[in-house]
Amino acid sequence: MEILAFVIGVALMVVGLAVSIALHELGHLWPAKKFGVRVGQYMIGFGPTLWSKRWRGTEYGFKAIPLGGYISMAGMYPPSPQAARRDGRAAGGFFATMVQDARDANDETLQGEGDTHVFYRLPIHKRIIVMLGGPLMNFFFAIVLFSILLTGIGIQTATTEVARLSECVPTATSAECTDSSPAAPAEAAGIQPGDVIVSIDGEPVADFTEASAIIRSSPGEQLTFVVERDGGQQTLQVTPATIQTEVTAADGTTTTEEVGFVGIGPTVEYVQQPIWAGPQMAVQNVGAVAGIIWQLPAKVWQTGVDLVTGQERDPNGPLSIVGASRLSGEVAAADSPVLNRVAGFLSLLASLNIALFVFNLIPLLPLDGGHIAVALWEGIKRVWAKLFRRPPPKPVDATKLVPLTFAVFVALLVMGGVLILADLFNPVTLF
Repeated sequence: MEILAFVIGVALMVVGLAVSIALHELGHLWPAKKFGVRVGQYMIGFGPTLWSKRWRGTEYGFKAIPLGGYISMAGMYPPSPQAARRDGRAAGGFFATMVQDARDANDETLQGEGDTHVFYRLPIHKRIIVMLGGPLMNFFFAIVLFSILLTGIGIQTATTEVARLSECVPTATSAECTDSSPAAPAEAAGIQPGDVIVSIDGEPVADFTEASAIIRSSPGEQLTFVVERDGGQQTLQVTPATIQTEVTAADGTTTTEEVGFVGIGPTVEYVQQPIWAGPQMAVQNVGAVAGIIWQLPAKVWQTGVDLVTGQERDPNGPLSIVGASRLSGEVAAADSPVLNRVAGFLSLLASLNIALFVFNLIPLLPLDGGHIAVALWEGIKRVWAKLFRRPPPKPVDATKLVPLTFAVFVALLVMGGVLILADLFNPVTLF
């Protein structure tokens, strides 16, 4: 049964990834078609085509390798210069050949010199909208997922309702109760399971964290508890016992402190959050992922070192799709309530979409951020020419960046391969 749950969890993540990719490409497709750009293909996956259907001039389909997707827009770049249009391979070496091949492939999408349904002829702001549409779809999808998680399901919170009582006060050497162990203050004061703590010493408490903070800071001091029981309120006097506990500071040092203890175990429930909690969580995750992205090469290198040496991986390090699917399987197979597992899956998928959003905004081709950077550069050139009353510049020929694009592609391929191998042979686990 556990294996079946694991397989279901992996399958759900694969489907969730496919939906995320589909939404990303729709984010490019919708504005491109709205602005009149001819779109030849909309594909989920790479490699051999499994299924496709042509509708309104665009071929929609699925390919065999579900590790991404793409749309093919006509005229991503301006036509090849006349001098570069020739039969045969380009002279000048490997990269010159790559540049010419890219130009040839781009020229095949054009329908003559006067073709207006092409990407490169769009105004700068429309090109940015088309390229930004994909990442934004991932961001909006993450907001929806976080909203379902936080507002629809809620956050597991220790409430002020008493679930259980300790029988005795633990000692520094043992938490076991003996005949000589002093009774826990809560039970001695008459607090009962099911009581809801309303206030402590006149301070209203909204959750167990607030109640615990007051108790821990008041060892040996009598506190007045107001509790709700059977529809009415009762006032009880409770004096927290003094116990020794270890406290770890931010710098990692550990000290021993005396804190108050009454022996209350809270009820844990899902507490629904305000409607703005989902967007807020998405924005916070963007900041966290952006802080990691610029360290990505170093973190992937360390992941590779951990793989070779057999050391335990950083649980907060980067993952491949294989790793995310594996974690989804672990969540599905966990010995916990179904709602907890659903919440775990939604959190994983939302975080994956935030990662897709941030990663695709890196200003390097072939990523969306690279195309946005090219459009912005052309916009700067046009503004510069206008300011100095010069003729409008020609469209930026991004095919000249093919060598850099190739280097980025190889780097991404290597990093992806390292992460996949690490996720297979030295995986991050939740439990």
